[in-house]
Amino acid sequence: MRQSTLALALAAAFARAPAFGQATVDQKLQILQQEIDDLKAQARRSAAPTQQASPYSLDYSSMLDRSSGLASGGTNIVGYGEVGYGKFRQSGNATADLQRFVFGFNHRFDERLTLHSEVEFEHAIVSKDDHGEAEIEQAWLNCKMSDAVNLKGGLFLIPLGILNETHEPPTYYGVMRNQVETRIIPTTWRELGAGVHGIVGEGIRYDVGITTNFDSGKLDDPTTGIRSAHQEGQLANARNLAVYGALNYRRPGLLVGGGVFTGDTGQNGASNPALRGVSARLTLWDVHAQYRVAGLDLQALYAAGSLGDSDKLNAAILANATANGTTPFAAPKTIRGGFVQAAYHSYKRGNFDVAPFVRYERIDIKQQEDPANGQLQDPNNIERIKTFGVNFWVHPQVVLKADVQRYAIDKSQDRLDLGLGFMF
Repeated sequence: MRQSTLALALAAAFARAPAFGQATVDQKLQILQQEIDDLKAQARRSAAPTQQASPYSLDYSSMLDRSSGLASGGTNIVGYGEVGYGKFRQSGNATADLQRFVFGFNHRFDERLTLHSEVEFEHAIVSKDDHGEAEIEQAWLNCKMSDAVNLKGGLFLIPLGILNETHEPPTYYGVMRNQVETRIIPTTWRELGAGVHGIVGEGIRYDVGITTNFDSGKLDDPTTGIRSAHQEGQLANARNLAVYGALNYRRPGLLVGGGVFTGDTGQNGASNPALRGVSARLTLWDVHAQYRVAGLDLQALYAAGSLGDSDKLNAAILANATANGTTPFAAPKTIRGGFVQAAYHSYKRGNFDVAPFVRYERIDIKQQEDPANGQLQDPNNIERIKTFGVNFWVHPQVVLKADVQRYAIDKSQDRLDLGLGFMF
């Protein structure tokens, strides 16, 4: 390939020989080098990978993959969406929802520098009277120095778990995202910051950086661990920053990895003066694995974390509830959860792919109890969930889903779910 590229470049350069005139040798070499660079870029574009792998593959296209075929100055559009229907077993009530519609733009400035972005709309309608939300899910720049060294900065997804960075509906099983990677690792979790990432050795990917952090003064929903303290890049209080690191090993059919995120969340009382001088350090980590062979897809994940100064957080929550006439709750102290999942691609013909699956999850969110002030452990935060379902891909990027979920503690959540999802 290199020889043919050079030959084409030489031929093109000699074809332009009359234009050289009295050009110096250096000028001729510059023209020749430009021809070679142009042909290399054209070869890369023609050999660029397709945007989407089959459901058997581990390598659903990432943001960087989707911009790899762009020429300098080129822009493409990406996105995903999902619709869900749920009927609850106990009450008989049912809801239907356009859960998400997301679109984004990738742009290549030159051979090294790219922009990646996503805008998300949730629940169809966004207004002060509705439950809908509009938010920027990603907006970051990547500068590729080499395969081993990429520099990134902006609003990007934190590389913990399996789902957070790759959360499009055709890439996971079940109508809803699993609860461990929703209540313990809060998808879609993004922070403002800067990082370095790349691939070293045979399939080893690393990602490290420094970002904004949670603000424990914003805690208002104990059922989702520390999720409600997530700042999402919206005028984020940044007195206390965080560091993260992730390491993943990929081979055909295999993924093994883990990550950690840590930093103080008190933010010197910016959201609640009672937390001035309180560190409230959060440390959250995970380990995960996935193995695929002959249509069998096995996944397992365990995540755990702790939030320091939970007694001081309780006092701050109580003071805020007293001032605003709301009911106090107990601050999360430790959070942990895990799941095991097995799926089997039982039928595949052309674009059609059918995969029944089963998943078992454990959620343990321990709270700092203070019975004297009514701050008690929520029994629904110690939960076990069984999910049985099937994914039916009509195209690698379009999937129909159905599942049944059974909760061990909160029986009101038992339900039948139907859904469809797409990505592009």
